[in-house]
Amino acid sequence: MRFLFVHQNFPGQFLHVLRHLAAMDRHELIFITQENANFIAGVRKATYRGPGELNPATHRDAQEFDHAVVRAQSVAQVAANLKALGFRPDVIIGHHGWGEMLNLGDVWPGVPSLGYYEFYYNVSGFDVNFDPEFQTPPEGLARVRAKNAVNLLALDNPGRGITPTHFQRSTYPEWAQSRIDVLPEGVNLDVCCPAPDAAQTVFQQGQIVVPPGRTLVTYVARDLEPYRGFHVMMRALPSLLRARPDVQVALVGSDGVSYGARLPDGTWREHLMGEVGGLLDLDRVHFCGRMDYADYVRLLQRSDAHVYLTYPFVASWSLREALAIGCALVVSDTAPVQEFVSHGQTGLLTPFLDSTALSTRIQELLEDTALAARLRRGARAWAERHLRMEDHLRGYERLINAMVTG
Repeated sequence: MRFLFVHQNFPGQFLHVLRHLAAMDRHELIFITQENANFIAGVRKATYRGPGELNPATHRDAQEFDHAVVRAQSVAQVAANLKALGFRPDVIIGHHGWGEMLNLGDVWPGVPSLGYYEFYYNVSGFDVNFDPEFQTPPEGLARVRAKNAVNLLALDNPGRGITPTHFQRSTYPEWAQSRIDVLPEGVNLDVCCPAPDAAQTVFQQGQIVVPPGRTLVTYVARDLEPYRGFHVMMRALPSLLRARPDVQVALVGSDGVSYGARLPDGTWREHLMGEVGGLLDLDRVHFCGRMDYADYVRLLQRSDAHVYLTYPFVASWSLREALAIGCALVVSDTAPVQEFVSHGQTGLLTPFLDSTALSTRIQELLEDTALAARLRRGARAWAERHLRMEDHLRGYERLINAMVTG
């Protein structure tokens, strides 16, 4: 078969299915994307130029849409060039978030299309105004609604959609949900697996040294920001460190902002250190930045308690990986997390907004080794039932075959 994939940041959410298809050595795989250094053997990249900086002359609520239609035009031009060279895909698979797929039906009418729907923005009931500390003013709600312009145009185009969780599908209007299949994402369970002897050896990565007998609490996010509960985690640390002199804390993530608002000056790490840094033993709190994947897996394998927090928003891949590794989890009681974690069975739920409760939950887990062991077994068993990569790939195959055969 001939496959066309589309995502501005190759390979995006399609890493595993691309590797799977390439390993068969019988498909033609082309990926339209912006230029980057990522590489997968057997996949040819066709690059397009991105839209550049936001245009300040465009109304603020329409700036993202302005970018989206520029991307749509650029991708369609690349597609037209491929068509002129004789390429016609049997199926098009891509991400709807940046507008890249909007015009492909004009280039190849009738070609089946499978689009990834990540999140539909709502002005209430989900992430917006969830946290009373960071409220969106009434004049900002129009911008939230405008973010759905690409979503709505994509839903009006032919084709089917996929999304990885029931929570994410629930963010879309009821009339749209029947067009979106839930296709759970998988984890490499051989790489992300428990390491029972990890606590018996010295863990060392950079400046972090955790000898046997010391306790390690971990927290991971792409960026250290409120959407992923960084402010709640930081405010929980003073009481945790006072109560447990044996604890070291590793905070993984960069100083950027993936979701939500930036501060006028500085980073969220600097802001929170200004608030609670004087109450912390900084010899026991480690800001790791971003880590190589192998080191990140080793860190979670060594973790005695792993914290994952998020607004009612898209759950991170790190949550799936922590379950597969069999971490003893303390997680926020928000809807996307509750789809993965059951309280007392695969982790401990804690109120997102309550840093005191978070500290208490972590201490509870560290002090009850039988509970921690049970949660570890439960997390790994759940991952083996629900996060198998083979199931993820078979789900793709079923959808693709159904679309191609009509």
